[in-house]
Amino acid sequence: MSEDKVPTGGQVATQGKIAFTDRPWLALYPPTTPAEIDMSQIGTLIDLYRESLSAYEHRPAFTSFGVSLTYAQLGSSSQAFAGWLRAQGIEKGDRVALMMPNILAYPVAMLGTHLAGAAVVNVNPLYTAAELVYQINDSGARIIVVLENVARVVAEALPRLRVDKVVVATVGDLMGLKGTFFNLAARYLKKIVPPFDIPHAVRFNDALKLGAALPKPTVEVTGDDIAFLQYTGGTTGISKGAVLLHRNIAANIEQIRSWF
Repeated sequence: MSEDKVPTGGQVATQGKIAFTDRPWLALYPPTTPAEIDMSQIGTLIDLYRESLSAYEHRPAFTSFGVSLTYAQLGSSSQAFAGWLRAQGIEKGDRVALMMPNILAYPVAMLGTHLAGAAVVNVNPLYTAAELVYQINDSGARIIVVLENVARVVAEALPRLRVDKVVVATVGDLMGLKGTFFNLAARYLKKIVPPFDIPHAVRFNDALKLGAALPKPTVEVTGDDIAFLQYTGGTTGISKGAVLLHRNIAANIEQIRSWF
């Protein structure tokens, strides 16, 4: 094997030589990516959030349908959602399920969940009611945030779900007047929002308004706290929740930073 070829299997290149290792994936790392991360220098996802929110306050963080959410807006909205979650009794270590695609409500709900000290459980918006029941009850999620386009699935599953509350988000949330037009078009012109009945459901924008008037949560989160319960599709039966700690994700982000 020539030295200019990428080693495979259990081989890894070290200074022009071939050595064996139990970590063959290192052979595929870019040259600038460290194989080891000094965890004493790594904080939590919340530390990374606050660093970014402070450094890029007036820059766009996310853009959807031509509407941008700045880092400052992201910070204030996620704090508001965190405050609302805490007011609902969400404690450190609880789980909050997010059943949404890439809409502006998602990053706000994700950051807000972490700021409240809870773990995010991402749910596939294409799940059937039976799949949803299994994942929600297996994860122990106490609150679910769902896009209204698929809220009918939650309504169908609700009698079997062990959740305290359902929050309904829309594509137009956090988009101002333009978002109102998007929502009206989705419901009445395109008719892509099937009717649903979820008693006592809370609208996402209403949760943000209520949370904005509440004290900011001050929850102590460490690198060993759970950030995500990420369910895998897999090929071995029902999906299983992979536990991702704050330090796992923070270390991965630190590796990605080395690319730039």
